[in-house]
Amino acid sequence: MNTLFSFILVLGLLIFVHELGHFLFAKLFGVRVLKFSLGFGPKIVGKTIGETEYVLSAFPLGGFVKMFGENPDEQQVDSVDKNGSFAHKAVWQRFLIVLAGPLFNLLFSVWLFFMVFLFVGIPTPVDTTRIGKVSEGSPAEKAGLKPDDLLIEINGQPTVSWLDVLESVKGSGGQQVSVVVERQGERLQFTVEPKIDSVKNVFGEEVEKRFMIGIVKADELTYTKGTLMSSMKNAIAQTWMYISLTVMGLVKIFQRVIPASDLGGPILIAQIAGEQMKAGWLNLVYFMGLLSVNLGFLNLLPVPVLDGGHLVFLTIEGIMRKPMNERAQIFAQQVGIGLLATLMVFVFYNDIVRLLS
Repeated sequence: MNTLFSFILVLGLLIFVHELGHFLFAKLFGVRVLKFSLGFGPKIVGKTIGETEYVLSAFPLGGFVKMFGENPDEQQVDSVDKNGSFAHKAVWQRFLIVLAGPLFNLLFSVWLFFMVFLFVGIPTPVDTTRIGKVSEGSPAEKAGLKPDDLLIEINGQPTVSWLDVLESVKGSGGQQVSVVVERQGERLQFTVEPKIDSVKNVFGEEVEKRFMIGIVKADELTYTKGTLMSSMKNAIAQTWMYISLTVMGLVKIFQRVIPASDLGGPILIAQIAGEQMKAGWLNLVYFMGLLSVNLGFLNLLPVPVLDGGHLVFLTIEGIMRKPMNERAQIFAQQVGIGLLATLMVFVFYNDIVRLLS
């Protein structure tokens, strides 16, 4: 139940923000919005206010804003209706209406982090020597080290920072090291024999090989109340970091660094959302920020059907001074639908295999 609630909360809010961008810019330029739908499929509940029907639909995997003049059969309209027609707006206006959805997702991520940094504080990692995780089967586990142990000395030398720990183990040459830790107020001594292992980056690529004992630093943070300026600056930096990770992640998929089997769909999102909510609302907010960046960036990809595909069509129209051939657009849309359908089936397959295994 927690997983389902978290999934609906996170995805529903991000879809609403995305469609709100299209909706507000359509209204800004005087386009008639016929329907604002959260979800696809059968209507659960709906209400018409003014010229727009607001609908909540059965399948919460997307949404749409239906504007007058979008479809070819609506583009031959009376001069009276032209003012409210999407097709009869200037290219730059249509471009901004389409761009607004992904842009709102990116700005929503900035807003989320701004609110966290302003009211909770800007997190700064604490340079601790406390162990956060001990890898299974590692030299540290075999020697008896445990998570939450505080490293005090290695080979008689005090360990003030985590860098001291890394350098002491790295420079051991594989010889046994004497490790002193503090555990529940007691000082305990262990002998650990480092082993050569691979250091990997966030994408699983090997960066270097060095002597290690299989421990990870504890995540300890201190929070500093931010000003308006510092909170905004850090929120933009956090969002930019997520954008960079998303772009590099896509590159690594095409380079086959990240295996296709790691790709996930709605089921994986629901699982992670549930885990983050259990870990605390702050974790859920960070996950929502990351997902919002993903949704915004992926919608900007130049794939027909996605916003990025429409932006490509509008760019071509702006350069050529006339719309793209209608048959070419329809063909491109069909190819885009095929690609997305194939991807959805694939990620659902991955999700189910992951669940079963």
